[in-house]
Amino acid sequence: MSELFWLSDEQWARIQPLLPVYKRGFRRVDDRRVISGIIHVLKTGTPWRQAPKEYGPGRTLYNRFRRWAEKGIWEGIFAALADPELPARIIIDSTIVRAHRCASGGKGGSSASA
Repeated sequence: MSELFWLSDEQWARIQPLLPVYKRGFRRVDDRRVISGIIHVLKTGTPWRQAPKEYGPGRTLYNRFRRWAEKGIWEGIFAALADPELPARIIIDSTIVRAHRCASGGKGGSSASA
């Protein structure tokens, strides 16, 4: 099993003031545990439903991640934690283009064989 991820005290101190405070409804489960679980799932690529039990139910992790994404809370957290020297927005492109080894020999052949 992979190592579990837990926010350090310093990381938590920087994030905690940025979290929403709800005054009604059900008492929310431990934010630090849930955020650590969300980060663990995102880092490892583990499906939400297979998240380690130490973080709580995978459904809770997914719901919190999705709801906060819809409300823009993650953007606020990332902006507050980002280096002030970086631009306000950075685009990361993870597109991968793969071709089969025989893809260069299509109809007409390679121009190098002339």
